[in-house]
Amino acid sequence: MKPLLIIEDDLGLQSQLKWCFEDYQVEIAGDRESGIAALKRIKSPVVTLDLGLPPDPTNASEGMQALKEILAIAPDTKVIVVTGNEDRANALEAITFGAYDFYQKPIDSDVLKVIIDRAYQLHEIEAENKTLLTQQSHVPLKGVIANSPEMMALCKIIEKISPTNVTTLILGESGTGKEVIARAIHDLSDRKGKSFIAINCASIPDNLLESELFGFEKGAFTGAVKKTLGKIEIANGGTLFLDEIGDMPIALQAKLLRFLQERIIERIGGREEIPVDVRVLCATHQHLDQMIQEGGFREDLYYRVSEIVINIPALRERMGDAVLLAWSFLEKFRSVKSNVKGFTNDALLAIEGYSWPGNVRELENRIRRATILAEGSLITAQELQLEEALDEVDATFALREVRERAEVNAVLRVLSHAEGNISRAAELLEVSRPTLYDLMNKYNLK
Repeated sequence: MKPLLIIEDDLGLQSQLKWCFEDYQVEIAGDRESGIAALKRIKSPVVTLDLGLPPDPTNASEGMQALKEILAIAPDTKVIVVTGNEDRANALEAITFGAYDFYQKPIDSDVLKVIIDRAYQLHEIEAENKTLLTQQSHVPLKGVIANSPEMMALCKIIEKISPTNVTTLILGESGTGKEVIARAIHDLSDRKGKSFIAINCASIPDNLLESELFGFEKGAFTGAVKKTLGKIEIANGGTLFLDEIGDMPIALQAKLLRFLQERIIERIGGREEIPVDVRVLCATHQHLDQMIQEGGFREDLYYRVSEIVINIPALRERMGDAVLLAWSFLEKFRSVKSNVKGFTNDALLAIEGYSWPGNVRELENRIRRATILAEGSLITAQELQLEEALDEVDATFALREVRERAEVNAVLRVLSHAEGNISRAAELLEVSRPTLYDLMNKYNLK
């Protein structure tokens, strides 16, 4: 059974709570010192704490001290403070110190049990996420934090192509981490330890991009006071990453194509042909096939840069990764405000339910801001500015409810595909007709 520590000095309430929570392994403590001793012994993930403890039950000071000691010993413990009807101010203060929630007397055991159950669910989710973070060494890509099937499949592809010199096109929405993937490919290749040169084709004016890429000789144009190597030449022996290649001017695309075909360059104002050994990775958030039709991108260049195409899924398509990334970013930014230890349950649900149009970059920015602005030890949905996302979230974790919902959706979907044909629907579901009828009757799907 799950351990549950109850720190309560009222003997009547002690008996009531121990009887009400018989599904838990309940440990009772009547004061701060015995409560701390019990916590060290049973390591209960959830604690109910009466703020009015002896020697002065009318004052919350002893309870507040107990709260601080509990969180100092076990920062991940979910402490539910229990207060009197007139003690709401102290309860709210306890939340700012890191308590998970508060409950006001008189005790309704059913309501308190719901709060305790949710606290346990949150603790288990946090523990699982921290375990996943410690297992990131199993993900072969440096800098990639993921556990979704989509990203695991992507990692396997990158493992295969990294040791080769194949020119690779990385596609994905803005903020999905295209440069992170490019660096991971470089780090897994034989060129690891050599130059990784990244250049954003959209951030450099058209008239300067050519000289940035190919370099120039002294006197090639006004202001060219000395010979300057371009990014391609600097990357010799390593990897060149051309980010937002879809923004490259059409005239420069022809010169890039020649380099990719022959692996030689000429600096602006020069005549010497310079061989360059470099692995080329490209990325864009644009639809290059559409740009080709509109004349904005060369078709022959497209085929040259897209020997292998990698599509990075948007964060909204990566089940569970948003919460995992949120914990990672929190660890990264905690040095700014070390008292921030985690997220409230509402915050985690909001992170999971939000669509993240700005992808990983938006998530990172929101966590950074919330870490700075957080009032207590747990970041809230409000501090993440994600309150509206809670309206779209399904907060159910119960496996039976999740399974039932999945079955309903599967049956409805397959009946639509089969246009109501029961035999065809059963075949698609790979079940017998009687089984399908049973499912339809179970969920009242007429």
